[in-house]
Amino acid sequence: METSEQHIEPAGGRLGVLTVGLGAVASTFVAGVELIRRGLAEPVGSLTQMGTIRLAGPAEDRVALIRDVVPLAGLDQLVFGAWDPIGDTAYEAALKCGVLDRFDHIEPIAAELKEIEPMPAIFDRGYVRRLHGANVKPQASKRELAEALRGDIRDFKAAHSCERMIVVSCASTEIFAEPGPAHRDLDALEAAIDANDNSVPPSMLYAYAALKEGVPFINGAPHLTVDVPAMVALARAAGVPVAGKDFKSGQTLVKTVLAPMLKARMLGLQGWYSTNILGNRDGEVLDDPDSFRTKEKTKLGVLEHILQPGLYPRLYGDIHHKVGINYYPPRGDSKEGWDNIDIFGWLGYPMQLKVDFLCRDSILAAPLALDLVLFMDLAQRAGLSGAQEWLSFYFKSPQQSHSGPPEHDLFVQQANLTNTLRRLTGWPADRLTG
Repeated sequence: METSEQHIEPAGGRLGVLTVGLGAVASTFVAGVELIRRGLAEPVGSLTQMGTIRLAGPAEDRVALIRDVVPLAGLDQLVFGAWDPIGDTAYEAALKCGVLDRFDHIEPIAAELKEIEPMPAIFDRGYVRRLHGANVKPQASKRELAEALRGDIRDFKAAHSCERMIVVSCASTEIFAEPGPAHRDLDALEAAIDANDNSVPPSMLYAYAALKEGVPFINGAPHLTVDVPAMVALARAAGVPVAGKDFKSGQTLVKTVLAPMLKARMLGLQGWYSTNILGNRDGEVLDDPDSFRTKEKTKLGVLEHILQPGLYPRLYGDIHHKVGINYYPPRGDSKEGWDNIDIFGWLGYPMQLKVDFLCRDSILAAPLALDLVLFMDLAQRAGLSGAQEWLSFYFKSPQQSHSGPPEHDLFVQQANLTNTLRRLTGWPADRLTG
């Protein structure tokens, strides 16, 4: 199989990274990058920094670090900014969130974190009811708010002499919404913005502003945002990549590993009961049933797509799948994800799997944010636009570039990701490994 390397613009100059939200995930992401580039910590969990790729061609077969093969931006090129309805600097946010050790991982970079002051956010408590904040833009029309966000992006880019920009949403979960008439095409979306239509929430205005400025947008939250036809059309028209939705960091990550194992061995599944205990800002927001419904949808869709009950009705045709999230403040960011999995095997005999994942939510999500920023910048420089299906590896509910069901199997997703990197750099696909 002959391949040719795709033209990729150089990763020169500064890369501005604007986060929507400066809470636990974003402050941990920003602090982590600063610590790593100072040599004070290791980028554990980051595929771009620690992962390898097998390169197999007619004259060569070797394994190399991804960052040595793929022309990614370096960590020293990243410049951070944010929007947040709470006015805390990145330093204050990191302290309040309690994810990182103050003396080992916050104070050594305190000066840099204090420089990151969030820009006033666009915020409406009708969409996120459990969050309060005074660092918000004055009440205005949705069109005026979108234009204000575009101005923020331009001003940040100019003030920090950035060559390129990325916007990544680490925001709190909005109330549940289905795609509607306002989302069917770009004309309908523009009209809805002008009409102050409630079907255009703040998250969509951030994405709209980024795409209109030619800036890639990453949706790490579970709400729709760019996963509607109008936004995909805008991204394609602007020549901009988009990706989402909902960082796959904890319990769902485990599901996308265990479910393929059950199907590979043709073991049946009767039920999968999942619950979470979480005490950070995300947990507080998800205590609202309408916000939880948004998150629940991204969590529930995984098993059906992996197990294919239509093909295997005797094994997976009657699964009882339950998901719950409980706000428990004493736990803070140290989430506990508990799964009870009822399976059956030879001759129908029942068995159980029990998983108790005592994880740190933001510690798992921060390296995903880093990888996505670097890969989306790569996609932009390679001329890719629209939904980046090859980045499904990072999301609970992957946004697709086609009308078929999304791929959820973590290992298939990994193979798609690494084979895309091979294609971009002129190497043939590896049919044996990811």
